[in-house]
Order: sequence, then structure tokens, then C-alpha cells
Amino acid sequence: MDNSLFGVQNLDVIIVLGVLIGFGLMEVIAGYLSRTKRKSEDWIQEAGGFFALSVLIKPLMVGAVFLVGNLLFPSSLYGLAGWGLLLATCFYLFLDDLMQYWYHRSAHEYQFLWKLHRAHHQAEEMGFFVSYRNAGLYYLLMPNLWWVGICTFMGLGKGVALGLILKQIVIVTSHSTISYDKPMYKSKWLSPIISVLERIIITPAFHHSHHGKSMIDSVSDPNGNFGNMFSIWDQLFGTAKFVKEFPTDYGLQNDPEEHWTTSYFYPLVATDNKESEMSRGYVKRSTITNEPIEVKLEKGQKYLYCQCGKSKNAPFCDSSHQGSKIKPLLFVAKRTGTVRLCNCKKTGTSPFCDDSHLKLVDSGLPKVEKLEQVV
Repeated sequence: MDNSLFGVQNLDVIIVLGVLIGFGLMEVIAGYLSRTKRKSEDWIQEAGGFFALSVLIKPLMVGAVFLVGNLLFPSSLYGLAGWGLLLATCFYLFLDDLMQYWYHRSAHEYQFLWKLHRAHHQAEEMGFFVSYRNAGLYYLLMPNLWWVGICTFMGLGKGVALGLILKQIVIVTSHSTISYDKPMYKSKWLSPIISVLERIIITPAFHHSHHGKSMIDSVSDPNGNFGNMFSIWDQLFGTAKFVKEFPTDYGLQNDPEEHWTTSYFYPLVATDNKESEMSRGYVKRSTITNEPIEVKLEKGQKYLYCQCGKSKNAPFCDSSHQGSKIKPLLFVAKRTGTVRLCNCKKTGTSPFCDDSHLKLVDSGLPKVEKLEQVV
């Protein structure tokens, strides 16, 4: 079957490579390479991840789909080949993006998947190659990559090719340091346009927010903005955060900076650092106590309160919630002084204690000494 797009063989590959090269040149001209603090391990993970995905992983997955499909569902081979290009592209992209939204969201809500996706958020600088920074197994489990093979098997190859081109343009622009939406937010005439556009596709500001280190800056939301191409899913499922600014800090809090082999080959390769969640047998232990913790707050200052009960800096967040469905609570101190912050996680007036812990004393929860605070 001829899967050439507009009469050109491998047009999708040519355009995607052209987009990558184009943005690479723009980042070089803009001085990105001269200012970058990336280490050799960062380049290995990002560039290596791109070539491994493009040359090895994706072709193997598509080949596996055709092998199994021909054995079990031979009558379905090219069964939808009669569909027009527009219908095939929309069908492919709609289900592709919905699957990737939930897969990406799950990678932040479940421990095992988080460890496979964690490398993506270790990057302390943005750049278009960051989009290819994940563990190899993360891609092998990605449902929408298998969807590429399934749609191609059913005869929608041209729709897949066009869809991949459109997707890569959005993905590359949303990760790049060349943020086309920055001047649009500042323009009286262009601001309404970007306000509409960001509610359709993923813009740089929308996705950069997801890569911010902590919610403390009121711009970042590492546990939101999960969309890949369309922002509709975040809006529909309540995880959208629209901002007009960009984070000042990217990466992970308390990152032990494991070797790139751990980041890419986990769980086959783990770190020897017992303080890292990428070590074997690592368990995030509860730091919940049956009494509040007294801390001094400064009026007008922002604080990030831990709600997962695993933070080593309790009652404040240290991002231990990653890999769970629990998010920290951002609050602003209304006055300067010492307050009692809940550490039993049962209060009805978060983050402040309402003496709910007194009920837990009778329930048998052991009393634990107060944790040292770093405020």
C-alpha cells in the first residue's frame, strides 16, 4: 500500500527533521548554546533518546503491531484504507492525544510510571530535545505509540503521517526556548489571539508551566497541564493552568542527579544512592505525626504545604508527592508570627491545625517527635 503523503515518500520524516533542525538553528542564533549549562549527560539523554525512539523503538513497535495483526486479524489489514486524509488524520489525532494525556497524567500519579518519566523533569533548562528525555521503557508502554502502528495497519498511514507532522510542530514549539507566545501576551492586538489559541493547542507558556520546579512561584504546576497537542483534555478534566509568564526555575527539587544510564534504563539499572527513589527497594516513608508543627511565617510570603504526608521537610512540600494523586497546597501568610500547621493531614482547615489530631491519639496512632524545620 502507498503511504506516501502528497506523493512524497517519507514526507513526515523530512518535515519533522526540518522542524527540529530549524528550531535548533534558531536556538543557536538566539544564543541558547552559548548560555546553556547542560552537561554531557543531558545531551546524551536528550539527543540519544530522540535517536533511540526514532530509529529503534518506534519502528520495532510498528513492526510488532503488523506481526501480531497479520497473525490474529489478517482481515483488518488496510481495512480503513478508503478513508479520506482529513477523516484519517482527525481519527488518529483525537484518540492519540486522549491516550497520551491519560498516560502522561498517570506518569505523575503512579510511582512506577513516575520513575520512568522522572528524567523528563530533571532537565533544568528547556529546549526542543527535552521532549525526548524519558526512560526507554516509558516509550515502550506508551499507548499512543502502539496506536501509530494500529492505525497504519488499518490503512490510515497517510493520516498518521500528517498527524505526526502536526504533533511534532506543537511538541517542539512547546518545549523550545524560542517561545513564540511571549510577545503575543504583551501585545494589545495579539493577546486575544493567543488567548484563543492556548485553549486549543499546547503553547510554550502552558507547557513550560508543567516543567517548572515548584508551584511556589504561582506560575508552575508540575502536576497539571498534561496535554500533548491539545489543551482541551486539561480543561475537560480539571488540570489546566493558563499563565502568561514562564517559570524561573526548572527541574526537580532535591534531585540526586543519577547517572544517565539509571534515568534511561530503569528498572534494569538502578542507582546505588539509597537516598534516591531510583534505588532498589526505596520507600517513601510517612512523616505524619499526631500533633501539629509550629512554624514562623512571614506576612505576604508564599508557602507550599505538604498534603501527601511523605515530605522530609514537613509540614512543607519537598515534591515527595510525585508519583501520587496528591498535590501540595499553595498559601500566602496573612500575618507574621508562629502558627500551628497540621501534620496529621486530617484537618478541615488546611494548612492550619484544627485539633483533629487529638482524635487520632485515641485511635492508636503513635506519637512521633516533632520534625526539625527549615523555614
